[in-house]
Amino acid sequence: MEPGEKAQTIYDQLKQAFGEAQWTGGDDPVDELVWTILSANTNDVNSGRAFRQLKATFGDDWDAVVAAPLDEIKAAIRVAGMYNQKAPAIVAALTRIREQEGSYTLDRLATMELDAAMQYLTALPGVGHKTASIVLLFCFHRAAFPVDTHIQRISQRTGIAGPKDSPAKIKGIWEALLPGEVFYPLHLNLIRLGREICDARAPKCEICPLQPVCDYAAQMGRTAEKVSRKDAKAQRR
Repeated sequence: MEPGEKAQTIYDQLKQAFGEAQWTGGDDPVDELVWTILSANTNDVNSGRAFRQLKATFGDDWDAVVAAPLDEIKAAIRVAGMYNQKAPAIVAALTRIREQEGSYTLDRLATMELDAAMQYLTALPGVGHKTASIVLLFCFHRAAFPVDTHIQRISQRTGIAGPKDSPAKIKGIWEALLPGEVFYPLHLNLIRLGREICDARAPKCEICPLQPVCDYAAQMGRTAEKVSRKDAKAQRR
């Protein structure tokens, strides 16, 4: 199966299994940026708690965050982990945005050329391609495809990407294979698949909607068949 056909089949199968989420408007882009910085190497529950605590501690005022001692910011976001790295990154990103935009806004990304928007965001301290893609996709419905650990794992297992491909490369592969209008529902459905079925250690291949087009499932099936034949042969002896 050609890569484009496989990508389309994955999208179609996940749509059939999970439905197709519709983008109905995004959150404030600066809020999304800060939340995504907080989400690195932690789960959604902890990053959400850290973001709400940050907002509550400083009265929903980014100026107050920028002016605060780093130790106070670290205390507010401690639950998200890596606070020694995340606190200065948040302050530096907010400072850069205010210097460049005159206030805490990223609204001009809505009409900026996509590559330029990605370059703008990834030039901010603490912002990589995944964070930039999340802001562009979720806040502006731009054609950027974020790749987290679930999507990286599924992309590699299905054969959309190679086993050693980086998240940045996988992002480019998906963006080249499918139109931007499907990125939002596909991103959400792949994450759901990773959380519920395509587990890192114990994937439930037998109930996976992508089993017919998954290289990993095919390999596991061949391995299981070999083991079964070996066991049957041993029993005949």
